[in-house]
Amino acid sequence: MLPNGARKFPATNSVRIFDVMTVIVEEGRSVVDRPSSTSVVRKRRSYGWLGLTPFAAFIAVFLLFPTVIVFSEALKDRDGKRGFYYIGHAMSGEFFRAFKTTSSLSIVTALAGGLVGTMLAYAIVTLRHPKFLKTAVSTFSGVASQMGGSALAFMFIATLGLRGLVTTTLNDWFGVKLADHGFDIFSYRGIQIVYMFFQIPLMVIVMLPAVEGMKSQWREAASNLGASTTKYWLHVGIPVLMPAVLSGVILLFANAFSAFATADALTGGGANLMALKIGFYLRGNTINEPALGNAIAVWMILVVTMAIVVYNVLRKRTSRWLQ
Repeated sequence: MLPNGARKFPATNSVRIFDVMTVIVEEGRSVVDRPSSTSVVRKRRSYGWLGLTPFAAFIAVFLLFPTVIVFSEALKDRDGKRGFYYIGHAMSGEFFRAFKTTSSLSIVTALAGGLVGTMLAYAIVTLRHPKFLKTAVSTFSGVASQMGGSALAFMFIATLGLRGLVTTTLNDWFGVKLADHGFDIFSYRGIQIVYMFFQIPLMVIVMLPAVEGMKSQWREAASNLGASTTKYWLHVGIPVLMPAVLSGVILLFANAFSAFATADALTGGGANLMALKIGFYLRGNTINEPALGNAIAVWMILVVTMAIVVYNVLRKRTSRWLQ
């Protein structure tokens, strides 16, 4: 029996309520009158933030401080006073053409890489055999998405260059000359192909959690309601995956827009891209207008920052559905 004044709790309540009832029955008095050991636990000072100190210092020295310097140097006129001369000049003439070329390259590789990467992610998630396929593709994607620079450029030159393996094989065995068909690995189209090597794996990494998060119960419920496969994808699958797809495409756009080492190694710095323009001026190749490279960098920072902000917003929207 319960002591007088004790409250009877429903049997379906949590384990904590069950423990309270046990104490009441065994000791015959209210737990409220009994001092709890948890109520006198003192708040301990946390020192976990110390682990972030090296990373925060690294970000401050190699990201925040250089960004402040870039903006400070870009906001100067020719006479050294504060102004927007170089900011405006960086979006005119040949620099604006470089901006359009870079944007076009980024959009094309982002859309193509996003489409192929999404299809590949869906394929490796839905295919049950062979079992090692998902691990192999995920591992390769993690490596390839971070690969670039001289190594990647050399690999494509050795494969599709004027004397590359594929080029010479097609010429010697089939009499096909890629140059006669307008293909040049050092051209704009060639840069697109090279960029796709790391754009597609990056999209796979972005889309794998989203595709895996799609619940089989959704398809079953749609099927029970009489929906075909086409209607399921039109009304359920695509709307759920669309924020993840868009965020991935935006991430790919920012990745291609800011890429420098691969295009520089592939073309020797001759491509009309914003990143290469920045490198040309910041390397000290010009004496009269050193602030121009900083001004171009400011525009690139703004574009990439806006892309990352939109990416984070869309990723949060995706996480609401795929939890």
